[in-house]
Amino acid sequence: MSTRDFIEKDYYAALGVAKDADPAAIKKAYRALARDLHPDKNPGNDAAEARFKEVSEAYDVLSDPTRRSEYDEARRLFGSGGFRAGGGSGGGFSGSGFPGAGQGGQAFDLGDLFGQAGGSRGNAGGAGGLGDIFGGLFGGGGAPGGTRSRQQAASGPARGQDVETEATLAFDEAVLGVTVPLRMQSPGSCPTCHGSGAKPGTSPHACPVCHGAGVTSRSQGAFAFSEPCRQCRGSGSVVDDPCSTCKGSGITDQTRTITVRIPAGVKDGQRIRLAGKGAPGRRGGPAGDLFVVVHVSGSDLFGRKGNDLTLEVPVTFAEATLGTTLTVPTLDTNVSLRVPPGTASGRTFRVRGRGVQTKGVAGDLLVTVVVTVPDTLSPAAREAVEALATELHEDPRPHVTAAVRGGSGS
Repeated sequence: MSTRDFIEKDYYAALGVAKDADPAAIKKAYRALARDLHPDKNPGNDAAEARFKEVSEAYDVLSDPTRRSEYDEARRLFGSGGFRAGGGSGGGFSGSGFPGAGQGGQAFDLGDLFGQAGGSRGNAGGAGGLGDIFGGLFGGGGAPGGTRSRQQAASGPARGQDVETEATLAFDEAVLGVTVPLRMQSPGSCPTCHGSGAKPGTSPHACPVCHGAGVTSRSQGAFAFSEPCRQCRGSGSVVDDPCSTCKGSGITDQTRTITVRIPAGVKDGQRIRLAGKGAPGRRGGPAGDLFVVVHVSGSDLFGRKGNDLTLEVPVTFAEATLGTTLTVPTLDTNVSLRVPPGTASGRTFRVRGRGVQTKGVAGDLLVTVVVTVPDTLSPAAREAVEALATELHEDPRPHVTAAVRGGSGS
């Protein structure tokens, strides 16, 4: 990517986020777009592939605090589309417009131009100034964050990609926690060349164009630009005899099985991050992260409200009227529940500490009793109910009766 592209492209618009979006919002937007636009999901769709590359490029910049700061500062000073190098007119900067641009088109360093102001700002505010920023953007040889640090970053270790997978758990496994094996396919270090990209028995050598730096500098008008080396694609090394397995990339798609501990209390749809369990890094860099999206199967017995478990228990009319002691299940044992006389259907009792436990805090078990009515009665049972009915004179619905007598009902 050229420096001009870096300034003129609107990475915030590419991801569909505001310019003040926090890192979490940027990551969320990127993941949603990358999932929909991934080439594996859109085979043969050139437009989707181009959009995927655009989104990936935007995320690479905006997810890195340092690069995002440089990008924001560059666009603030030059504006989108306002950058012109080496002459031109109308809203841009011409080569002759800068003092000290040199005679005969000699290039100069923007880091030097802004160095004094940048230094004073850095001393006052504790942060790098414009000299540091533009030294990095336009190839300042000695400025912090400039070509030297870019060279080190280009040829140094690179963090592996994040990987996302899914796991389906039974209801009790999600509540109590479980260790599950996950079989997944993701990029990994080539087993044939061990990530070097070179055929076994050979090894990569320093790129003859960039001399192992991974970046090259070129002059365009009044500016000196640094960009990834086209010969080695920024790696700093060249493979003369590529590995036949990975075709010189050092990376192959591999199927692996890892054991993952799912913590107690996870919810359906929850996304769990496992640091360092993603794709291996390049050139000895750290591995990415693994994100597991959990799907929880329903239970025939229990429901869940937050960290509370719910349970519905039928009782007979006699049990509700006279009172009883019920034995009810929890996820790991049984408990006794006292139902007092005169309990109405639909009343809920709380059994403390028998719900979902997360981070050392346990929810409760909420038991709702429901009075059941038999479908059929034996002659003796019917006679008993009729006798009971003659003994019960209390009106269970006085407000309804009063409305009927008063004529307010219709």
